[in-house]
Amino acid sequence: MQRKEEKETGKNSKENLNNDNTETEVQNVDEQNGSTEVERSDSNTHLKRMMDRNFIEYASYVIKDRAIPELDDGFKPVQRRIIWSLFRIDDGRFHKVANVVGHTMQYHPHGDQSIYGALVVLANKEYFIEKQGNFGNIFTGDVASAARYIECRLTPLAKETLFNNDITVFTDSYDGRNKEPVALPAKIPSLLMLGHEGIAPGMTTRILPHNFGELLEAQIAILENSPFEIFPDFLQGGIMDVSDYKNGEGRIVLRAKIEIEGRRLIIREIPAFTTTESLIASIESAVNKNKIKIASINDYTADKVEIELIPQRGYEPQKALHALYAYTDCEISVSSSILVIKDNRPVMMTVSDVLKHYTERLVEYLKKELQIELGKLNEKFHEKTLAQIFIENRIYKRIEECETYELIQAEVKKGLNKFKHMLKREINDEDIEKLLAIPIRRISLFDINKNKKDIDDIVMAIEETEKNLKRMKAYTIRFIKSLIAKYAKDYSRRTEILKFDKID
Repeated sequence: MQRKEEKETGKNSKENLNNDNTETEVQNVDEQNGSTEVERSDSNTHLKRMMDRNFIEYASYVIKDRAIPELDDGFKPVQRRIIWSLFRIDDGRFHKVANVVGHTMQYHPHGDQSIYGALVVLANKEYFIEKQGNFGNIFTGDVASAARYIECRLTPLAKETLFNNDITVFTDSYDGRNKEPVALPAKIPSLLMLGHEGIAPGMTTRILPHNFGELLEAQIAILENSPFEIFPDFLQGGIMDVSDYKNGEGRIVLRAKIEIEGRRLIIREIPAFTTTESLIASIESAVNKNKIKIASINDYTADKVEIELIPQRGYEPQKALHALYAYTDCEISVSSSILVIKDNRPVMMTVSDVLKHYTERLVEYLKKELQIELGKLNEKFHEKTLAQIFIENRIYKRIEECETYELIQAEVKKGLNKFKHMLKREINDEDIEKLLAIPIRRISLFDINKNKKDIDDIVMAIEETEKNLKRMKAYTIRFIKSLIAKYAKDYSRRTEILKFDKID
């Protein structure tokens, strides 16, 4: 009996032990699952945080350094680096594009093809890069020749309006070996001259190109507080309705310029953003859909656009013309969205805002240049006047008996002190060093009258510069008018502005 009870007790104990072990195992599994869930949650949070940070960095880089142009000089980084490289290697002669691309790679870390493509596009804008060779065809869409076959150099307009190292802020290049400009001191509204398109994460920009002469005339109007209107202009020509342009916040309608000669329709100019190939493809598509009746299409385009369209018998040319505008790319609508980088941030602007910004910057740049020039003129006046006093009054004779260099300097300074009223600033040790470095030959051949004439010329230049500084608005207007007189004739308007009738 006792043995039976012990046996049952042992059995119960074993069951209890098994139950305890089971509970312990379940508890351990639960703890492990909880730990796994916590770890997975922590891992997901870390991954999400890392993705958010990396995406923001990527998006910021694309927006600021790739896709969206800088307001101050109107260039994307790759374009600025190309222009800067051309300036650095400029010797007046044409350079192989391959060499320019190689030099630009000192500043641009994204490979030669991106530089080559950007250079071709920039050269075809015709403002800042003069081309030699086959740079492609903006009418047909033909691509440019290889970089080793074509050549380019800066235009006179670029040299005159984009560079001045004295007022340019520089930063280190990507590898720290070179210096590149943060922004070029552009004295013309290059952003609106060139036009830009760019797509970045969450944003896009489309800035339409405008006419050079009209932009500068608008800047004069801004300085004179006069009203102005400014509209796009395209190298392809064509005709344009700007009724909904809304100062760069709306859209325009572009049409091909088509002439009717007997029964033939001749396309002489195409809308921007199209090519002869895409235009013909859109016409063929409309013919296949039976929206327009064209018997034959002949493309004779070379330097100028010439596409011949012959309607089918019984189909009126005027009706064909209306159908071309209604159903093909002979008429397109283009939206404008001026998104730029301003003060290191993307900002939406209007055409008027951009022009006012460029006008303010122009006044600022010209003022800085005048101040720098005034400083240089004052320094020249100081040096020439000191040299004349030193030689004319034979102050150099006073140092003959001086035994040490310190005594020589003291004696020269003492001799010059009585003439301090003739100078524009105090005499320093560097001035005395320059006087003591004058060779005997120059002293013996010194021409007092010529030196006085030089000083008089410098004084006149100082007075003129000071006068310009006091009248910055008038000086800026004169500067803009000089650019118009010199360059506007080379960039006449190509796109005709008309009001379009609605086609039924």
